[in-house]
Amino acid sequence: MQIESQAIIKFLIGFVFFTHIAVAHGQKPNERLLHDHWTASWITHPDESTVEYGVFNFRKELVLDQVPEQFVVNLSADNRYKFFVNGKEVCYGPARGDLAHWYYETIDIAPYLRQGRNILAAVVWNFSIHRPWAQFSLQTAFVLQGNSSHEEKANTDNTWQVTKNLAYSPITDFSHLQTFIVVGPGEKLDASLYPWGWQDTEHDMAGWKQARQIVHPKPRGIGTDIDWVMTPRDIPLMENKPERLAALRRSNGIDHDASGIMFGAETVIPAGGRVSLLFDNGVLTKGYPVLKVSGGSGSEIRLTYAEALYAIDRDHPDLNRGKKHRDSIDGMEIRGVYDIFIPDGGDKRQYSPLWYRAFRYLQLDITTGNEPLVINDLYPIYAAYPFDEVARFESSSTLYDRIWEVGWRTARLCAQETYYDCPYYEQLQYVGDTRIQALVSLYVSGDDRLMRKALRLFDVSRIHEGITHSRYPSYSPQFIPPYSLFWINMVHDYYMFREDPGFIKGFLPGIAGIIEWHNRYLDHDTGMLGAVPYWNFVDWTEQWPWDNSLRIGGVPEGGITGNSSILTLQYAYALNEASALMAFAGDDLLASAYKDLANDLNKAVMKHAWSAHHGLIAETPDKTSFSQHANIMGVMSGALTGDQAREVIHKVINDKSLIQATMYFRFYLFLAMELTGYAGILADQLYQWEDMLAIGLTTFAEKPEPTRSDCHAWSASPLYFFLATMAGIKPAEPGFKSVVIEPNPGSLEKFDATMPHPNGMIKINASNTHLPHQAEFTISLPDGLSGIFKWDGKVIHLEPGEQKIIASQMKYP
Repeated sequence: MQIESQAIIKFLIGFVFFTHIAVAHGQKPNERLLHDHWTASWITHPDESTVEYGVFNFRKELVLDQVPEQFVVNLSADNRYKFFVNGKEVCYGPARGDLAHWYYETIDIAPYLRQGRNILAAVVWNFSIHRPWAQFSLQTAFVLQGNSSHEEKANTDNTWQVTKNLAYSPITDFSHLQTFIVVGPGEKLDASLYPWGWQDTEHDMAGWKQARQIVHPKPRGIGTDIDWVMTPRDIPLMENKPERLAALRRSNGIDHDASGIMFGAETVIPAGGRVSLLFDNGVLTKGYPVLKVSGGSGSEIRLTYAEALYAIDRDHPDLNRGKKHRDSIDGMEIRGVYDIFIPDGGDKRQYSPLWYRAFRYLQLDITTGNEPLVINDLYPIYAAYPFDEVARFESSSTLYDRIWEVGWRTARLCAQETYYDCPYYEQLQYVGDTRIQALVSLYVSGDDRLMRKALRLFDVSRIHEGITHSRYPSYSPQFIPPYSLFWINMVHDYYMFREDPGFIKGFLPGIAGIIEWHNRYLDHDTGMLGAVPYWNFVDWTEQWPWDNSLRIGGVPEGGITGNSSILTLQYAYALNEASALMAFAGDDLLASAYKDLANDLNKAVMKHAWSAHHGLIAETPDKTSFSQHANIMGVMSGALTGDQAREVIHKVINDKSLIQATMYFRFYLFLAMELTGYAGILADQLYQWEDMLAIGLTTFAEKPEPTRSDCHAWSASPLYFFLATMAGIKPAEPGFKSVVIEPNPGSLEKFDATMPHPNGMIKINASNTHLPHQAEFTISLPDGLSGIFKWDGKVIHLEPGEQKIIASQMKYP
């Protein structure tokens, strides 16, 4: 049967491409250009290199007889830009994509214009070889296009002027962090070289040059080359919100209280001094620190950013002794990404880095020369994707309240123009993280735009072999085959939560390609997946450590040698959900073939890797190693069902000799627990989150201590389970056309939950839930949404509007 399933899939693989290719290219109107023709040109500096590091200022004077009611412009840059009108920052971008999907922003700048002379200005930077790994680049350039003939007077052409900003130089050596970090360089800015006032109408333009036109943007598919393929921004602008630091935790070299800096009170740093000020934001944040100073010619200010402080061995200062309680500063030092600002003696000079920084701790190390330095102000501007927290889960547990708060902060900090794995070290969008992040976003905010963008980007990342990149956008290719499979699950998630047939069907060719790729590596002797190439990451367990020689970690034995039960069962899990997607699209033959192959894989694992002695699925057919992961995937794939699945998950929960799942894979543990009737004790499995709270983390970390990243997206997963499992709110059918509410509150006495649905808010208030027969519920569904309510083996139909349910009055079906 296994060989027959593979043959059917190969025969039908072309069918799915041909039947869906038209949909894939015709169902995304939001990717079409707003313009049939761009009359503006991409512009750059006439003399400077367009591929080396550089920061450039562009400007154009625009004279208006009167202020228009509307003045819409479309703009983009490579690598990035910040755009100003009359000195006011209007927007920044472009939203990250790749060269074939180069985003541009559309902005109405009328509110910033005035009668007479106006200055349109942009700072554009190219970090070149130092740029973040998530940043694609062709060459330094800027483009602005008006939306109409009236607005086209603002178009970029040779009437724009440009200068290279020589004040900037990159800081690239972060080897002192002793870890992988790919977020771009720090900055050194020499204020004596900065063109202060460059956005003003009266600025001295000496040294500025006429911009050089390099190419006209073209609509998609037009022309002999593509350059940047202009694509309308499909997400909103980021939230930007000024905040204040929480505390000055340590000061050295100064004889007076400097804490007023946090509130805009001027503080004088005497001449000839060396001062260190350690500020604590109270919680981890990300955004743009703003420093304002006066005087201080000959000074140097170093701004260092860190998630936590480190215990440093005084005898071996280059040796990092790790983190302790995150509130602790005694005997601890800061090590992190840093910027350097060199004042020029001017009044109220303002420094803020071009790209955002992530930090809880911010340290200023100041060396003054012959002139005192006045610090006028210091504050961060919080920057993140503008998710609104519209859901809630309030209960009788203060622990859950704390996990919700810290989990949502984690999710917010890991979302910008794409989802991020972590805001400090990588800022890369990985499928493994993103699937979990997207579900948290849907449940807490209801905003699906970043999820849709992620689905598209991973789809276009697929290589000719058939699999997706593990992280994208990223100019450094990486492939984690299990992540390509989780992308299939992510498409299925969207299919369950949103009624969007055209969008979903556009991904079916990609799904078919991923499945065909995996079929090449089936072991015909066992029927399991054989040795699969690339990085078969599963989880950051202690038993699967990082291997410097192979440059991989988190990989079980079978992920290298072949016949891994985990990978085989995960493949079956993805095939089952791919089958549902194909059936949805009307491809019944392919749906059946995928289902048959999933069954074959499950049978092969149970034949070769099931240990009757242990009552568990082993890692490989040699049955020498056992993990939670293999047995979790046994449930998720359907290899384990009924009483057998329940018995296995009971062992998975209680047998500490098994290789244990960390925060990432506990997402799948919790899913498996729910499938096997253990959702009521899910709270008992939150101890890894309790441990993180106990050591002062204000976001949830990548893995248990010792951890690199203090903020990692996948660890926000409890928010999903509070709403989907404990409150029990889930789609009852694809497109969320109806709802099933089946609470699993465990020992909770009461809870109050709300969740956004495309039609409105779903609400459930529960009391006496620790006494199943006396429980009472008030449920409210939005217009147009009906469903069912399940409790204590009983079922009742739900209608739109509010309804009160008393458990003792419910009847068994």
